[in-house]
Amino acid sequence: MKHANKYTACQNAMNHAYKLNQTMRLKLSKFTSSMALASLFASGLWAADFPTAKVDTTGLAVTDDTVTVGQLHSATGTMAISETGSIEAEQLAIDQINASGGILGRKIKIIVEDGASDWPTFAEKAKKLLEEDHVAAVFGCWTSASRKAVLLVFEKDNGMLYYPTFYEGLEQSKNVIYTGQEATQQIIDGLEWMAKEKHAKTFYLIGSDYIWPRTSNKIARKYIENVLHGTVVGEEYYALGSTSFGTLINKIRLKKPDVIYAIIVGGSNVAFYKQLHAAGITADKQNLLTISTTEDEVLGIGGENLVGFYSAMKYFQSLTNGNNESFVKAFKAKYGEKSVIGDVTQAAYLGPWLWKLTVEKCGSFDIDKIAAASSDVEYTGAPEGYVRIHHVNHHLWSKLRIGQWQPDGQAKVIYESDLIEPNPFPKGYQ
Repeated sequence: MKHANKYTACQNAMNHAYKLNQTMRLKLSKFTSSMALASLFASGLWAADFPTAKVDTTGLAVTDDTVTVGQLHSATGTMAISETGSIEAEQLAIDQINASGGILGRKIKIIVEDGASDWPTFAEKAKKLLEEDHVAAVFGCWTSASRKAVLLVFEKDNGMLYYPTFYEGLEQSKNVIYTGQEATQQIIDGLEWMAKEKHAKTFYLIGSDYIWPRTSNKIARKYIENVLHGTVVGEEYYALGSTSFGTLINKIRLKKPDVIYAIIVGGSNVAFYKQLHAAGITADKQNLLTISTTEDEVLGIGGENLVGFYSAMKYFQSLTNGNNESFVKAFKAKYGEKSVIGDVTQAAYLGPWLWKLTVEKCGSFDIDKIAAASSDVEYTGAPEGYVRIHHVNHHLWSKLRIGQWQPDGQAKVIYESDLIEPNPFPKGYQ
């Protein structure tokens, strides 16, 4: 009898477990079905409201469930030290956009091309992306030389480029959205700060030998001489990739300027700042203001080699706001705790988001419609803070910040301007 009772109890327990298991399976099935339905609603049904024939009338790489874009940066060569961050930031933004449902119900696919720090290669790859791959947008370039090399291709083939680098201005195009700052937002306010805070009167201008540094220093010289009533005591240029700066350092010692104004780019930064430090030219003896050195370059230079010097940028990784804290956390989660984020990296992150907002504003991937709809598009989630595309010149309203480099390779922000309206064609500087 005891055995029978045990058997009956065991059977009852098994039956209860079976019923419980069936109930759980049914609930799980319903949950899975509802999730699938929600996913279908978020993608398929939303995309159905924007049929491909309606959102793409010009033969771009758009299907019912995907849209293809291009990435065109230097993954190799002397500029890779600066452009790798842009590649990573654009990929992060696209991953986040895809995770949130994509754009007009479509997931973004990427075709990656390497400009290899060579301007003719940039033009060749841009032509491939637009004429063979028919991408809906391109996120890319760093140097002005690379941008100038591809600009004619984008205007001829009517493509859309999101360009992330601070640059010399003196340009605007229907086919480019400039997410970095132009000269008046960076050079002029930075020089004004240096003159006011450091009582600077004499400046030594140095740069890499191509369009952006030469044009930027032309603007800087005019402002120094005509507005600040200061003096340029030297001006030198070095080929991209240069690593020998001994002669320059000796000239700086001889001239003893109040400020070294540096626009050296790419891998040359590492050699320049290390040699400067080794020569004993440090911040306790010499002011230096750069508009080209960000956290990306400092990672290679080493914070100890330029501690106390200044950079004029719109963004530093150390900014304390909710948007930036979330961005830095996501970036490091994807690329490692030791990864760093510089000005151009952050500006590159803005590109895919501004493109998404503009596409959704006009309900189309067509380039002409995007160009027209870009006017006054706002992005409140920008790590640098609020940004808006100018209604005429396709540049962003942005702030200028002065950061002082610390031993750990991060910058302490010691100055922040109000929002500066972009003015790529300033009178008297052309």
